[in-house]
Amino acid sequence: MELKEVLQVLEQLAPLSLAESWDNVGLLVEPSKPRPVKTVLLTNDLTEAVMEEAEALSCDLIISYHPPLFRPIKRLVQKDWKQRLTIRAVEAGIAIFSPHTSWDSVKGGVNDWLVGGLGSGQVLVLSQALGSASHSHKVEFMVKNTEEVNNIMEEMKACDGGTTLQHAVNRPDGSGIQVSLTCSDSALTPSVQILLRHNAPSLSLSILKLEKPPLPGHGQGRLSVLDQPVTVATAIQKMKSHLGLSHLRLALGSGQTLESSVSTVAVCAGSGASVLSGVKADLYITGEMSHHEVLDAAAMGTSVILSDHSNSERGYLAVFRERLAVRLPEGVTVVVSKVDRDPLEVV
Repeated sequence: MELKEVLQVLEQLAPLSLAESWDNVGLLVEPSKPRPVKTVLLTNDLTEAVMEEAEALSCDLIISYHPPLFRPIKRLVQKDWKQRLTIRAVEAGIAIFSPHTSWDSVKGGVNDWLVGGLGSGQVLVLSQALGSASHSHKVEFMVKNTEEVNNIMEEMKACDGGTTLQHAVNRPDGSGIQVSLTCSDSALTPSVQILLRHNAPSLSLSILKLEKPPLPGHGQGRLSVLDQPVTVATAIQKMKSHLGLSHLRLALGSGQTLESSVSTVAVCAGSGASVLSGVKADLYITGEMSHHEVLDAAAMGTSVILSDHSNSERGYLAVFRERLAVRLPEGVTVVVSKVDRDPLEVV
């Protein structure tokens, strides 16, 4: 299968438009000589051990949940470990793709998988994802006749296609024509300048800011109202099993015990404090929070379970492997890394 075809499948499973604006997602390394993709390796982090695994498997594409290239770089040298890995990928002709927060946000993605560890419930998105919109403003105005509409729209063509006429309706009282158009941020100022040169529009001009539409089910973090409430102790055991861990870290909320009931749980994979902050829930589940963020949560009566960063994400790779494999030809093998692991462990 060609790389571009695999990328199309990945986009269908989790559109990159769902990623956070600060993130660096998508195809990060593209080989200069195209070759069929026969083996895909899934990993949470691209480390030297994972790269060795990829080379041993003659891997053609590495899907690394965390982007190995994040900040801008000015050179590719051997002294930096991430740059070494990039060089090795280029030399081996291995493509690298990172989905990161697009997997967090998508419905059925990492956060839905994480919150599902405590059982079924009514699940809500904590930070709603919004759809894309090419036009950001709606401009309404009045003109005297159709000829004036045509003249204005001819002048608008100079706005590089940033405007679209929605409708022009004759007023029933014969006082003129009501016109509405939408325009992009870049086209707003020149559009208004054009309208101000015409008497009728300049006297009736109104500008509305358009909001991006919400995408139900997509966004960062999840809040679940559990169908079957559990105790804190049971929640710990369920999450150990779900994440495949023998140890978790727990901070009991003020006034709570291991036998306290958990009816609502808020989760955010990875480092979730910014998404979970202020959310009213009996329990928070995330990978990591700072000391003071944990104290803040506990003070408001919310217990906190921490698994360490990538342990809250890694289990989703097996879920995604199944979803990806069924969409690829039989000749393409999708493998979950056996050496990828969180750098921290309990000793």
